[in-house]
Amino acid sequence: MEDEIELEYRRRLSARRRMMYCRRLCRGRPARAHHYCIINATVPVLQRYFADEDTRPDFRLGREAIQQLLVALKTERQHGWGPTLETLVFLFWIASGSAYRVVSRAFDVPLPSVHRIVHRMVDEVVAVLPQFVRLPRVEDLQVVGEGFARLAHHQAFSKAAGAIDDCHIRIKCPGGPDGQDFCNRKLFPSVVLQAVCDHQGRFIDIFVGYPGSVDDAGILKNSPIYTRGTYPPPGYFILADGGSPCLQEPLALITPYKRPVRGMAEQRFNYHHSRGRSIIERAFGVLKTRFRSIFLEALEVHPKFVPKVVTACVILHNICVGVGDDLLPEDAALEEVNQPPAAHEGGGESERGAAWRAALVNEVSALAVAPLDYDYFAQP
Repeated sequence: MEDEIELEYRRRLSARRRMMYCRRLCRGRPARAHHYCIINATVPVLQRYFADEDTRPDFRLGREAIQQLLVALKTERQHGWGPTLETLVFLFWIASGSAYRVVSRAFDVPLPSVHRIVHRMVDEVVAVLPQFVRLPRVEDLQVVGEGFARLAHHQAFSKAAGAIDDCHIRIKCPGGPDGQDFCNRKLFPSVVLQAVCDHQGRFIDIFVGYPGSVDDAGILKNSPIYTRGTYPPPGYFILADGGSPCLQEPLALITPYKRPVRGMAEQRFNYHHSRGRSIIERAFGVLKTRFRSIFLEALEVHPKFVPKVVTACVILHNICVGVGDDLLPEDAALEEVNQPPAAHEGGGESERGAAWRAALVNEVSALAVAPLDYDYFAQP
C-alpha cells in the first residue's frame, strides 16, 4: 500500500516538473497563430481578388460590400481555410449557382470542404439578419414617407411606410406525395418570398418558406408582420397590389382599385399608387439580376435549405444598397416580377381600409395638386 502511494506521488511530481519546464520554454513567445489550410492563390478567381480587380464578375458584390460582410460576420477560427477564403467560396457559389464540384475546382478546395463551407457560411449570414433587415424606427418614418411621396409624385403618399409584394423562387421539384404542393399557378415548383421594402429598395421585412401553391393572401395572413400588427404604426400604411386585401387592421394595406376602374379620380389614384409601389418590383428585379442563378433558374438544393439561401441573398442585397453598390435590373428579371395577380386573390377587403383609400383618392384628386388636363396615362 505504501509503495503504491509513493509511486503515485512520484508520478504527480514528475508531471508537475514537466509542466513547469514547458511554461519556462513558452514564456516570452508570441501568441499562437491560427492554423489555416494552405490557399492556392494561383487559381484565377483568387488572383483577381487579391490583385484588387473588380469583384463583381465573380462574386456579384463590390469590394466594399464584401469587406462589410467580413466585418459583420467576424468569422475568426483557430483552424480551417480562413474567414476570407470561406466567404469568397460562399459568395462564388451563391453568385453562380454552380455545383459544389465546380466551386471545388475553381478554388482548388476539396469537394467535402466546399459543402461544409457553404452550409456553415449560410448559417452565419442568416444569423446577422436582424442587423441588416429591420423595420424603420418611428423617427425615421418621416424620411421613408417623403421618399414614397417622391416616388408616387404626390404628397398623399407621404404616410407610406413600405411596399409589399411576393416573389416565387424556382426550385427543383421535390419527390414524394408533397411535391405537388410546391407547384404554383404557373405550373412550376417554387417557394414564395414575401418582402416589404422602403423607398430606397432596401428590404425591411421578409417571410419566406411557403410552397408555391399557397396564394398571396394566405401567406400574408400567416406572416409575422400581419399577426403581430405592430408595423406600420397608426397613421401609416403599406402599399400592396391587387392580390392583397385593402385593410386598416391588423395591418394597414392600401391597394389599387380593381379593373375596370370607373371614375377619373380612381384612375388618378391607381396611377400614383403604381408609381409608389413600383419600388418593390424594382427591388425584386435587382435581387434577381444580382443573383440570377438563384432566382431565375431552378435552385437545386433541398427545399428546407431554400429559405436560408434566399434570406442570405436578401441580406447581401441590403448590404449592397447600404454601400451604394447599385445594379440595374435586367428586363428578364422585371418580367418575372411584373405579373398580374391571380383572379381569385384580393378578397377580404375591410370597410375601414376602403374608407381610408377613398380619403386618399380625394386628396389625390385635389385641383391644387394636379390640373384636370394632366395626362396620367402617359409613360413616365
